[in-house]
Amino acid sequence: MTTTVAFLGPAGTFTEAALLRFAEAGAFGEAEIVQLPVSSPREALDAVRTGAASFACVAIENSVDGSVTSTFDALVDDGGVQIYRELELEIAFSIMVRPGMALSDVRTFATHPVAHQQVRKWLAENIPEAKFVPASSNAAAAEAVAEGRADAAAAPDRAAALFGLDVVADNVADLAGARTRFVVVGPRGVPTPRTGNDSTTVVFTLPNEPGTLVGALTEFSLRGVDMSRIESRPTRQEFGTYHFYVDLNGHIDDAPLAEALRALWLRADDITYLGSWPIPREEGRLEELETNLTRLQLATDWVLAAREGREGI
Repeated sequence: MTTTVAFLGPAGTFTEAALLRFAEAGAFGEAEIVQLPVSSPREALDAVRTGAASFACVAIENSVDGSVTSTFDALVDDGGVQIYRELELEIAFSIMVRPGMALSDVRTFATHPVAHQQVRKWLAENIPEAKFVPASSNAAAAEAVAEGRADAAAAPDRAAALFGLDVVADNVADLAGARTRFVVVGPRGVPTPRTGNDSTTVVFTLPNEPGTLVGALTEFSLRGVDMSRIESRPTRQEFGTYHFYVDLNGHIDDAPLAEALRALWLRADDITYLGSWPIPREEGRLEELETNLTRLQLATDWVLAAREGREGI
């Protein structure tokens, strides 16, 4: 028995590295993994929607440029999918060329546009005259070098071995410690079980009226639900209308977060739940969460006592 996982290919991308890490952690189950390389995050998610893949591994955010907007757009546009796992990878690139080529001979340089932003300083200092050639992925850039369509590429070190290239510089990153978040996406289903150190993402639209966003966000603050990210993207349906993407610290099984989502549903024109899943970094919030849940239970007990004519707590 096998499990097919779609990812931004070809082999040798950081997304493939994340996929392999997820597989080691058991995120896809115990079956043998069959990799399905595709050319974009949307294609990976569509593979899940059509049943061509059981899961997709996609990047959603990096510490240099922020959200991977193409992924978030694809998550929402056609629905039917949900996030189940997350991990972070530290990102540094190897600069690779065909065997025998000197760095001084490089005239064209290929990589993914996001990666290009992360190595621009190195390029300016080492091959300032090289023309940038955008690629669909970093490994696709390495493949272009191997096929003679570009002179040099920035890609993971594994890509050099896969495509028979020489590495002329390694650990290249304009910002040391740059990281990218990757997630496992599958068909809509029961969320990953609560761990106490979880993240939840919802996407919603609101009536185009004064104060609607403030009112929506107040539903989280009133219940002590911490919001770790908010971003807006055009709906692409009507000018001036936006999707609001919100990451929340907590799980849909946490009563305060569930109550906030119920209240948000009442305010929103449209709302999409993208999942609740464990996060790899320790936020140190478990004790605070348990305190809030205890207080919420006390409040519930007080209401029940009032209903039943008993003395409140």
